[in-house]
Amino acid sequence: MPKPEEIAGILAAVSKEVPGLVRGILDALFSPQAAADMGKAVATFYKSLKDGGIPEEQALSMTKDYLGTLTKWSETLKGMKVGTHEG
Repeated sequence: MPKPEEIAGILAAVSKEVPGLVRGILDALFSPQAAADMGKAVATFYKSLKDGGIPEEQALSMTKDYLGTLTKWSETLKGMKVGTHEG
């Protein structure tokens, strides 16, 4: 079993590194390039539905749901507090 000092050292290292990793992920998700990529992904999703024979009304509805899911994840990630904790 690890000693308390070892656990404290591991937790200190993790708490020091994780905020930077999360910030990097958020920056990658919310950059202008990420927005362009999201638009392309949504357009590709819609096109693949149409090419697969899905009727337009249903394809639009499914695409809106897909975009809504991406947006919800984005909002969730934006709302995360990085590098802060209450103890």
